[in-house]
Amino acid sequence: MRVVSLVPSLTEAVAVSVPGVLAGATDWCGRPAGLDVTRIGGTKNPDLERITALRPDLVIANEEENRAPDLDALRATGTEVLVTEVRDVPAAFRELERVLRACGAATRPRWLDEAQERWERPDPLTPRATAVVPIWRRPWMVLGRDTFAGDVLARLGVDHLYRGHPERYPRIPLEELRAAGPGLVVLPDEPYRFTEDDGPEAFPGLPHALVSGRHLTWYGPSLAEAPRVLGEALRAALR
Repeated sequence: MRVVSLVPSLTEAVAVSVPGVLAGATDWCGRPAGLDVTRIGGTKNPDLERITALRPDLVIANEEENRAPDLDALRATGTEVLVTEVRDVPAAFRELERVLRACGAATRPRWLDEAQERWERPDPLTPRATAVVPIWRRPWMVLGRDTFAGDVLARLGVDHLYRGHPERYPRIPLEELRAAGPGLVVLPDEPYRFTEDDGPEAFPGLPHALVSGRHLTWYGPSLAEAPRVLGEALRAALR
């Protein structure tokens, strides 16, 4: 079996669960550390000739992270493409099972069982918090409706204020974000790398939680520790 992954979280999931099947991955696939496979460019600009030269049995992709024209071009060469769609935590588990089976996993990995058990009984904030969750600045963009990260936060007791917005990742002026009255600002380190010196200063007087983007937005082995890691960061911000 030869697999090319166009999604960093799926790269990690396949590499630790079905060792040896990955032939290629994107430049952004940094997990697991030391992964030795052919690099095929970015998630939005993969090198299609390099992918087909690897003669993969399967390319795994995501409807949000990867561009449909690239996936269609791969299919036109006769390459099989599996596309995941993940908008909430239960879907993440379903899609991970589907991907791992397609990649030849003989059994369900232990980390997936552990992750599912922990998400069945998370420890949400009490009382619940309301937040804005920027994912980019210049321009400011935030979580909107129907996102995996939004569902993760909701299960941990954080309701983000733009969960009912018509767009999934709306651009909202900073003044409007402040005026929305959040009780918390959640700042992940990807896709934009918010840091203590870049992000919190835009929301003076508001508590902020700097969180791991891998735990907030990835669906893979990080799901097993995400409830604890994110919960600790959220509680620390609100103390």
